Amino acid sequence: MRLIRDSLFVNPGDRGAVAAIGNFDGVHLGHISVIDRSREIAVELGAPLGVLTFEPHPREYFAPDAPPFRLMNATARAHRLEKLGVEKLYELPFNKTLSQLSAQEFASQIISQRLGLKHVIVGEDFRFGKGRDGDVDALRAFGEEMGFGVTIAPLLDLGQTEVSSTAIRDALSEGRPRDAAAMLGHWHRIEGEVIRGDQRGRELGYPTANMSIAGLHPPKFGVYVVLASVLSGPHKGLYHGAASIGIKPTFGENTPNCETFLFDFKGDLYGAPMSVALVDYLRPEESFDSLEALITQMDADCAKARDILSELPRHHV
Repeated sequence: MRLIRDSLFVNPGDRGAVAAIGNFDGVHLGHISVIDRSREIAVELGAPLGVLTFEPHPREYFAPDAPPFRLMNATARAHRLEKLGVEKLYELPFNKTLSQLSAQEFASQIISQRLGLKHVIVGEDFRFGKGRDGDVDALRAFGEEMGFGVTIAPLLDLGQTEVSSTAIRDALSEGRPRDAAAMLGHWHRIEGEVIRGDQRGRELGYPTANMSIAGLHPPKFGVYVVLASVLSGPHKGLYHGAASIGIKPTFGENTPNCETFLFDFKGDLYGAPMSVALVDYLRPEESFDSLEALITQMDADCAKARDILSELPRHHV
């Protein structure tokens, strides 16, 4: 997959794609349906499959002090889009210049002139341009005027639940990772580099791989059953495990992070890129009166996690 971040200097070979446009936070089933439709059109037109998105998320740009809401960072989003067969990822910097473009200017300067997109696909609730003044009808009109095709994809729902990033955040906030996965079409993952912690887990017999969750919507604090993928390096592979997400109340710490214990693993993961998939929620965070009580509970958590993971269908692993 080609990652294009500069719309001013686009190689001729990166122009002419069929591209889905949106923020694609979480890359959930609704997003996937838009990309699937884009793929069909790309095949029909003999064009590359692309996605046009923005970094940071416009909501982060306009409200930088608001609580974290993103389901995934840009790297995790790119990994997920690549798995879906996206060939061109146009990840444009969302800055003052871009935010000030009117809907017509965005269509003319970005879609038509700079990227030369052949066809664009958006959801029916798509809004664009300064003040979100452009809608799907405006996009269609601009496409006819400027020479690019436009397809509007309907919103997706699962029975009584409309698939949306908001609904997925709600499920995660309530400790329902399987409900989130049903809307995502994949496990919700926390992805990033393994960072050095206080090494207290090692002393307890439970060495953990620590990852920051800064900038991400925090799932309900507590202990989870997880599938962890080490993405590169000598320990690359898939591992079963249990993770604690939260602030470690027993030790009086207050910076939320994700600490993952990998079953039957020995090795150093510091600096390694890792992706931790939340499978099930076991229990809330607790404060323990003694280290012995904490270790006893961790033993029970890991035993239960092993049982749950042993029952997963192979294709889910």
